[in-house]
Amino acid sequence: MPEFGKTLIILGIVIIAVGALFTFGGKIPWLGHLPGDIYIQRDRFNFYFPIATCIVISILISVVLYLFRR
Repeated sequence: MPEFGKTLIILGIVIIAVGALFTFGGKIPWLGHLPGDIYIQRDRFNFYFPIATCIVISILISVVLYLFRR
């Protein structure tokens, strides 16, 4: 059962990281406003897709998970 405990610890760290991102995400000025984020504004239509921000966050999460698996 040591694998279950390790999984719970990693899950807890991920939950804390996501909570911190939601709490402090609005205070990071570049988060969500990177070059490559798609923003289309028309008369009565706004479309925003933060693709570059999603890629950066995905890379960071991948690196952190890689470090925990080693």
